[in-house]
Amino acid sequence: MLERFYALDRFLVGQQDYWRFEPFFQSIERHLPWENTNPALCDWLSQLSPSDITHYKTNLDSLIAQLSAYLPELDIMHQLTKLPSSTTQPIELARNIDTGIPGRKLAQIISMSEFVLAHHVGNEWLEWCSGKGFLGRILASQTRQKVTSLEYDAELCQAGQELAKKYSLPMEFVQGDALSEQCLDLMNPGHHAVALHACGDLHVSLIRQATLANIPAISISPCCYHLSKETSYQALSKPGKKSQLRLQRSELRIPLQETVTGGERVKRHRMLEMTYRLGFDLILRTINKTSEYQPIPSIKKSALADGFPSFCRWASMVRDVDLTKVDFIAFEKLATERYWHMERLSLMQQPFRRLIEIWLVLDKALYLEENNYKTQLFEFCEKSITPRNLLLHAERR
Repeated sequence: MLERFYALDRFLVGQQDYWRFEPFFQSIERHLPWENTNPALCDWLSQLSPSDITHYKTNLDSLIAQLSAYLPELDIMHQLTKLPSSTTQPIELARNIDTGIPGRKLAQIISMSEFVLAHHVGNEWLEWCSGKGFLGRILASQTRQKVTSLEYDAELCQAGQELAKKYSLPMEFVQGDALSEQCLDLMNPGHHAVALHACGDLHVSLIRQATLANIPAISISPCCYHLSKETSYQALSKPGKKSQLRLQRSELRIPLQETVTGGERVKRHRMLEMTYRLGFDLILRTINKTSEYQPIPSIKKSALADGFPSFCRWASMVRDVDLTKVDFIAFEKLATERYWHMERLSLMQQPFRRLIEIWLVLDKALYLEENNYKTQLFEFCEKSITPRNLLLHAERR
């Protein structure tokens, strides 16, 4: 685990010019930023058609095979992101126990439940950032062991408690702040702590407090690494603290840019919205003679069907700009070109998404090792269910 961390750390630091940028903002430049340092790579990227770009965005292995000719070791590093799948026996859900759980979320919860049930240590469960207790509900029904569900939202606590009562489940909901050190009082020597997609500081808080409490086991699927009060990543482990890699909040979003492939309608909406935003940005830069991006609010997806001029008129009310002399056809053409330039740039970041995420999770795994836990990393479900499928499992030695 330590060797893997060092290898990823060295590669990410050494190759940071290829991932440390924001494609949306970089796309205003008409050139590729590696023309002097890697002209062969830029030649290959420049020749890609929109259909080529679309192909590589949905075929990571093909992309890595191509980029490895220009970025030595990329394919080797990619192999370091391969983790064992959690092989467990399927569970049979009690009748109606999955009431109210959306389909894809249910698949995630079942996959994680199967793993933690097969690797259960302790005689109780602590469900961190529980929401209505979807995960805890299944664990309680399968083991009949007490589940303490910690949740900040009082309404979710009440709803979860009512469902637990309805199905006669041994669950106790506790309204509280997972970032507060007072949560340490909830933990006891029998707890196996679980957290499915606890965001940023929330899963870090669990790791810190669980190690202080010496609880027997922790199983976490991390998410949203950028959701932190800090402006940059605060490493936990000793190797992480010594690393030259200093990830800013915006860079902690890079792993999250990998999403489950949506339908054609979702893809179309994304393309239109990004093109329109890039186009309106070009208009503002032209009219206001500014080099700074001017953010505008989110818009209903249905409004995108009204076209680029309509989008710009809506956005102009936010930015108070006169569009009477704007050639929308010309700017939309430029915006489309800029969109595909942005997508071309994003291909370079794509292979680094998982590398950065594994680095982040390994830092937490090494911290747990330093605190007397035997730690393992798994993929608890297929990426088609959720790309945030990493599972960090630690058992007290």
